[in-house]
Amino acid sequence: MPGLADLTHSWLAAIGEDPEREGLTRTPHRVAKAWAAMTAGYGQTLAQVVGEGVFAAEGSEMVIVKDIEFYSMCEHHMLPFYGRAHVAYIPDSKILGLSKFARIVDLYSRRLQVQERITTQVAEAVEELLEPKGVAVLMEGVHLCMAMRGVQKQNSSTTTSAMRGLFRTDPRTRAEFMSAVQSTLRSR
Repeated sequence: MPGLADLTHSWLAAIGEDPEREGLTRTPHRVAKAWAAMTAGYGQTLAQVVGEGVFAAEGSEMVIVKDIEFYSMCEHHMLPFYGRAHVAYIPDSKILGLSKFARIVDLYSRRLQVQERITTQVAEAVEELLEPKGVAVLMEGVHLCMAMRGVQKQNSSTTTSAMRGLFRTDPRTRAEFMSAVQSTLRSR
């Protein structure tokens, strides 16, 4: 991302720094490399990250993958937000390799984002891949745009959820999922 390195050089000068001083001479290149990694989701597709990870199966019990770490950049302030995602589904005739859930979360979080959209995108991706009886996604994030600037609330967190199929229509199924992830949610 050579254009980003040039932009960072200009940005450093614009905030009153000397981009040529010893500690900053390589910063534009490091920033470009970091942003390439943080926005890698733009260059990937769902099919690429899942690969051959969908399998035929006869199970119909809830599967939950908890505590998937995510890191993203707020599209409003371009500051980081991070947290954990919990993804559950009830198979109908297909299952997904467990590591693929983390890859799906990364696919959508490694873009300029809002947490609400990532949550929905992950749920829709699992629905598209597996056509399950239900999907649930719960994400809890800490947003540095709230902690570092603006209201400066360091102890706040944001929880978003997307419920599809049985997780939306059956309160017992939703309660089972919520009970399973409750202990991992950020405590006060």
